[in-house]
Amino acid sequence: MLSKSTTQILRKAAPFPVSNLRRLSGGRSTTTRLSGSCRRRPVVRAAISSGDKGVSSATSAAGGVLPRTSPVIPPESDEDLVDVRAVLTVRNKLKEKLVDKIEEQWEYIINGIGQGILVQLVSEEIDPETNVGKRSAQSAVRGWLPKPSNHPSIVEYAAKFTVPSGFGRPGALIITNLHNKEFFLMEIVVHGFNDGPVFFPANSWIHSCIDNPESRIIFSNQTFLPSQTPAGITDLRQNVLVSHRGNGKGERENFEMIYDYALYNDLGNPDKDADLARPVLGGSERPYPRRCRTGRPPTKSDPTAESIIEKPHAVYVPRDETFEEVKQNTFSAGAMKALLHNLIPALVAALSSTDSQFECFSDIDRLYKDGVLVKTEDQNVTKSFTLPDMLKNLMSISEKLMKYDVPSIISRDRFSWLRDNEFARQALAGVNPVDIQRLREFPILSKLDPAVYGSPESAITKECLEHELNGMSLEEAIANNTLFILDYHDILLPYVKKINSLKGRKIYASRTILFQTRQGILRPIAIELSLPPGPSTAPWKRVYTHGHDATTNWIWKLAKAHVCTNDAGVHQLVNHWLRTHACMEPYIIATHRQLSSMHPIFKLLHPHMRYTMEINALARQSLINGGGIIEGCFSPGKYSMELSSAAYKSMWRFDMEALPADLIRRGMAVEDPSMPCGVKLVIEDYPYAADGLLVWSAIEDWIKDYVNHFYPDANAVSSDVELQAWWDEIKSKGHPDKKNEPWWPRLTNKEDLAHILTIMIWTGSGQHAAINFGQYPFGGYMPNRPTLMKKLMPQEGEPEYEKFLLNPQYVFLSSLPSRLQATQIMAVQDTLSTHSPDEEYLGQSNESHAHWFNDRHVLDLFEKFSAKLEEIEKIINKRNKDFHLKNRSGAGVPPYELLLPTSHPGVTGRGIPNSISI
Repeated sequence: MLSKSTTQILRKAAPFPVSNLRRLSGGRSTTTRLSGSCRRRPVVRAAISSGDKGVSSATSAAGGVLPRTSPVIPPESDEDLVDVRAVLTVRNKLKEKLVDKIEEQWEYIINGIGQGILVQLVSEEIDPETNVGKRSAQSAVRGWLPKPSNHPSIVEYAAKFTVPSGFGRPGALIITNLHNKEFFLMEIVVHGFNDGPVFFPANSWIHSCIDNPESRIIFSNQTFLPSQTPAGITDLRQNVLVSHRGNGKGERENFEMIYDYALYNDLGNPDKDADLARPVLGGSERPYPRRCRTGRPPTKSDPTAESIIEKPHAVYVPRDETFEEVKQNTFSAGAMKALLHNLIPALVAALSSTDSQFECFSDIDRLYKDGVLVKTEDQNVTKSFTLPDMLKNLMSISEKLMKYDVPSIISRDRFSWLRDNEFARQALAGVNPVDIQRLREFPILSKLDPAVYGSPESAITKECLEHELNGMSLEEAIANNTLFILDYHDILLPYVKKINSLKGRKIYASRTILFQTRQGILRPIAIELSLPPGPSTAPWKRVYTHGHDATTNWIWKLAKAHVCTNDAGVHQLVNHWLRTHACMEPYIIATHRQLSSMHPIFKLLHPHMRYTMEINALARQSLINGGGIIEGCFSPGKYSMELSSAAYKSMWRFDMEALPADLIRRGMAVEDPSMPCGVKLVIEDYPYAADGLLVWSAIEDWIKDYVNHFYPDANAVSSDVELQAWWDEIKSKGHPDKKNEPWWPRLTNKEDLAHILTIMIWTGSGQHAAINFGQYPFGGYMPNRPTLMKKLMPQEGEPEYEKFLLNPQYVFLSSLPSRLQATQIMAVQDTLSTHSPDEEYLGQSNESHAHWFNDRHVLDLFEKFSAKLEEIEKIINKRNKDFHLKNRSGAGVPPYELLLPTSHPGVTGRGIPNSISI
C-alpha cells in the first residue's frame, strides 16, 4: 500500500492517473490508446505555430520534429515478416532527493508497461504508394534491461517491431515522449536486420509531448552529403533543418531547439538603473558578430534593448547546448552560479565596509596563506557548490575562509614578475601571447585622425632606442629582426578620456618596445604612455625607460603596470571574448540551421561546438553585462564592450584567424615553403607559436584527410547545397556587418573547405586553450597582471609625487585594484581556468560518441590524428626541458604547457578541450 505522500508524488510524475496502474499492468496494448494528459496520439505533422511554440525539434546530434504522418506498411504474409528490436539507452539525472528517486522508479514502471516512450522506424527506401519513406507501426518500449554495473545512472529499454522483409534499412527513428518531462536519450540500436545492428546516436534531450506535441526524429550514424541522401529520409532531413531555424518570432522556451540570430542588445539593464544602459552591438555604428536569439521582450525604458533574465534564471540556449549534469555540478549550476550569485555578494558583504588597498605585498601573500573571511547569511552558500583548487571549509557553517592556490607565476620564484625579462617572456609564453609584433617601420605612426588626436608620430625617438641597443644602430636592429612592439595606442586612445572619467580608473594608450639581445633574451627598453588632447590641452606623450636609480626603477615598475593593465583588458575583451567566444557562436548557429546531422561536416564540427553557446549566455548574464564582473574589475569599465566592438571593426578578419597567417601579419613569422605550415618563426623560442604550429598542423592534416574522403572533387564542394548555404549564412547572418569584405575565403574546392574548417576548429580548441587556461596561473597574482589602474603616473611638482618618494611601494599598490576587486577577479579567473571532469580533449574519443561514425576509414584517420597529438605532447615536454629555450625553462621559469593536448580536472595550466566550454 502506497503512503499518501508517495501517492501524491506519483500522481505528479505520472502521465496518467495512478488509479490506472492496476488496469494497465495487465499487459494490455498501449500503442493505440493513451491515458491521461497524452491520451490522444501525439501529433506527427509539420507545423510552425505563432511564435514557434512547439517547434522545439531536433538535437544537435540527431533530428527534429516529425513533419507528417506516413501510412504504415502492412505485412504481406507471415512468411514476409521480420522481427526486429530497438534498444534505447537512457541516462537518468544524478539524483539524491527522495522525491527524485521515487519519480525515477515511477518512470521505470511507466516505460516498462509501455506508457512512456513510443518508437517508429523509417526506412531509407520509398514507399511507392505514399512516395515517402516506409514506416513501421509505432511500438512502445517495454520492460527494462539490466543496468550496466559501472553506469548506475544509465538504463536500457527495448521496443519490438514486426516489419516486412522488404522494409529496407532504417535510416531514421521517430521518438515520442509520453512522460510529463524530458529524458536524455543517449542512443538507440536496432537489431534484426541482415546487415547487422543499426546505430542511432542521439545524446539529446527528448521533450515531453506536453511541452511540444511534435515527435522527434533521430537519424542513423550513416553519413550522407545532401545529394546522397536516401529517398526515404530526404524529406525528414530538410524538415529537421527547417524546424531548427524557427520563424524568428516569439520568445524561446527552454525545451526548444531553435537556432536564430540576434544583436547584442541584452547587455544593459536600463529598467533597473539608467546607468546600466548599454549601446546595442551589431550594425554599422558598432559592428559585432551575432548571438543566439532568445526573443525576450524589450525593456520598458528602451525599446531597442532586450529585457534581462535575472540570476539564477537561465538565458535561453537550444536545449542540447546546455551543460550536462556533470558540468553543472562542477561549474555551471554549482560552482559558477554560486560563484557569481553567492560568492561575489558574500565578498562584497565581507569586504565592502573595510575595502581598502593592499598596503604591502605581504597582504597579497596572505590570500594564499590565510585566505579571505567570507561572511554570509546563508549557511549553504559554500556548501552548495564545489570550486576546484579554491575554497576550503575551514571555519563554521556561518563563516567560511576562502583560500587561493599559489599561482604558478610565483610558485617557483616569488619575485620573477618584477624582472624585465619575465615581463617580456610573458608576451611570448604568457596568457596573451598574440599581440606582440615585429617592429618593421620607424618612426612609429598612428592611424588615428590627426585632426582629433594630434600628431600621429610616436614620442619614441631613434636616440632613445639606440641608447638601449648595446651599440647597434636602429636600422641594423630592424633589419636583424630584433625589435618588437606591444602597441595598444590606437585601440585605446579614443577611449582614454571616457575611461578616465570613471571613478577609480586611470589609463593611458601605450606602446612598448622590446629588444632581443644577442643571447636571445627579450626585454622591454621603452614604454610610451599617451593621453588624448583636451579642449584646452595638447596631447600628452611621455617615454619611460629602465633606470639605474631607485626613483626611476619604481617609475619604470609603474609604467610596466600600466602596460600590463592594457594587455589584460585587450586580452579579455578582444583576444579572448571577441576572437574566440563571440566569433564561434555564429558558426555554431549556422551549422545547426544549414547542415543536417547526417552531413559529414556537421559530424566533424559537432565536438567543437559543445557548451559554447551556454558559456556565452552565462557570460552575457554575469560577466560582460552592464555592471558585471568584467566592467567592475577591468580598466575599460562600462566601455568594455564598446571597445570590443571597435576592435572587431578595425582588426578582425576571418582569414587572419589562421595561426600561420596571424603570425605573418604580426611579423612574427615569414613565409618559408620548406618549413611546416609554410612559415618560419622570427623568434625560434616563441613557445605559443612553436607549439601552436604543431597543433595547427595536426588539425590541418586531419581535416584535409577527412575532406578528401567525403569530397572526391571540387565539384562535390561547389554543388553541396547545404555546405554553400552554411558558408553564405555565416557571412550574411552570423557576421553581417562584415559580409561584403573582400577577404572572406571562397568556398569552391576541397582546399578552401579544409582551410575554413581548420580555422574554426583551431579557434575553438588550440587558440582558446592558449589564451584561457593561463588566466589564473598568470593573473592569480594581481601585481603580475593588474586588471586596472586607479592612478596616473606620478609627475614631478605634484603632491602625489612627494608621497611617491616617501613610500613608493604604497603608491604602487594603491594604484592597483583594491582588495575586493582583486579577490573578485581572482575568483573568476580561478573558475575560468578550471577543467571540468567531463572535459572532452582534442584527439580523444568520448565513450558516449562511440557510434557517432560507422565509417571505418574515418575512424582510422581519427586514430592517426590522435597519435599525432600524443607525439606533439612528447615534443612539448621535451622542449620544456631544453635549457637553450629560455622562455620555457630555467631557474624558476614555469614550463609552457598551455598547448599540451591533455589535462586532468582542475586548474592545471594545460589541456586543449575540443570546444570553448569555459
